[in-house]
Amino acid sequence: MTERTQTMFSILLVEDSDEDYMAFTRALNDTAVTVALPRCTRGEEALDYLHARGRFADPGQAPRPALVLLDLNLPGMDGRELLTLIKGDEHLKSIPVVIVTTSHNPRDVEWCYQHGANSYQVKAIGY
Repeated sequence: MTERTQTMFSILLVEDSDEDYMAFTRALNDTAVTVALPRCTRGEEALDYLHARGRFADPGQAPRPALVLLDLNLPGMDGRELLTLIKGDEHLKSIPVVIVTTSHNPRDVEWCYQHGANSYQVKAIGY
């Protein structure tokens, strides 16, 4: 059996659904590498995290993520707007963004790739 290693990187999950958050944490528990999974439930909160401001001003509270998992359907600022802001920001655009959503709509897929998404994954219904 392999021992878990120290936290190697952080994945920022921008997801308002508690059920989906729990599914992500269960999936990461099955990996050999320990990954930090900070969560933001709103687009505005994610921007504060990514810019290390507000309650995330302490760098220990908000390490730069190696990856952003982004739901499209968020309250307030939605995932589309957040994706546009991340990929338009000189300091953030190098962070890979994976869209994780329930939408199968080809227009959503195309729009996300045109605006810089690195991948588009449709959430499974029922985990």
